[in-house]
Amino acid sequence: MSLIVQKYGGTSMGSVERIQNVARRVAKWHAAGHQVVVVPSAMSGETNRLLGLAKELSSQPDTRELDMLASTGEQASSALLAMALMAQGVAARSYTGWQVPVRTDSSYTRARIRSIDDVRIRTDLDAGRVVVVTGFQGVDDEGNITTLGRGGSDTSAVAVAAAMQADECLIFTDVDGVYTTDPRVVPEARRLNVVSFEEMLELASLGSKVLQIRSVEFAGKFKVPVRVLSSLTDPLISLEEEMASGTLITFEEDKKMESAVVSGIAFSRDEAKITLLSVPDTPGVAYSILGPVAAANIDVDTIVQNQSVRGTTDFSFTVNRNDFARALDLLKNQVGPAVGAADIVPDENVCKVSIVGIGMRSHVGVASLMFRTLSEEGINIQMISTSEIKTSVIINDKYMELAVRALHKAFGLDQETPAVI
Repeated sequence: MSLIVQKYGGTSMGSVERIQNVARRVAKWHAAGHQVVVVPSAMSGETNRLLGLAKELSSQPDTRELDMLASTGEQASSALLAMALMAQGVAARSYTGWQVPVRTDSSYTRARIRSIDDVRIRTDLDAGRVVVVTGFQGVDDEGNITTLGRGGSDTSAVAVAAAMQADECLIFTDVDGVYTTDPRVVPEARRLNVVSFEEMLELASLGSKVLQIRSVEFAGKFKVPVRVLSSLTDPLISLEEEMASGTLITFEEDKKMESAVVSGIAFSRDEAKITLLSVPDTPGVAYSILGPVAAANIDVDTIVQNQSVRGTTDFSFTVNRNDFARALDLLKNQVGPAVGAADIVPDENVCKVSIVGIGMRSHVGVASLMFRTLSEEGINIQMISTSEIKTSVIINDKYMELAVRALHKAFGLDQETPAVI
């Protein structure tokens, strides 16, 4: 008997019929003798509806009250799923994040999990029940409800699996696995049967929407086996057939995986670039710029500091577009004048395109092929960042799909055999 954690996204929970299908799939695993913990998201569109109501009342709603509001979506879907299971004769019980409890810090709307008390869950599992735990939410030390940020149900599921040392965490979503890139942009994209944890972490951080990055970080830290599967298949297919589908995120690199130089192309439109012109090229200037940005809880991504010219330098960095207005206001009114910037140049018309693959470690010329491919398409590179297994570029967002298609073909990702570098 195995302990399995299953997570279902908003699309999977999008209607009464789909909730019943989720219940049938969960019941199948329970009938096979497995202990099952289910972590559902809110029904599709529900969180956006709730946040939209808040925006109608206030342009800047209080974050504590936002979490109080947004958390109700998962509470409703969890209760509905428990009811659907019981209607099929399966003993089930649902819990909110604060009932478990899932302990977090007090960073409302983007809290981080500190610990999970699994006593109530284990008691119910030992009594033969399926346990449904709300995703996306927890409780701080003061008893306030907190949420983990958009996509936080993935994080909740992997964290529960880690805390309970589950045999596997199955992420059911509206796609049947991890692809070489988004099939909506490149129809020739292929599903990967296996992807390494390192590659998945890079893909998630670089724009892949299949898994939320913090869930991948949890999986890597606690060595939680994770499999991405489709919830839109027949819920009554055999367990063997179900486990053979999707994409397994593994922690072991084999020779087959290493044969692929690049495993995937990731991209993100959620980028905005800010450049401070002619700031003093002195020790500490980077901290003087980015310290206040970090203090404002704004994440910075790609950073470029140009060569000094007559004692000054241009300093560019990117932030998420959701943080762009706040970051720009902070820089114009505080940071820019404090560091003596000649001007501040904003640019929301950028995107990030990245190539990812553990095979890049042992192959030279990967970045040059990327740059050559973009050059041949007439695409100018504005910024570059690299790691051992990825290269990312910032380009004008009107060229994003062209860049993704060209790179996908250049690296042979539409073929079973990778391109020769």
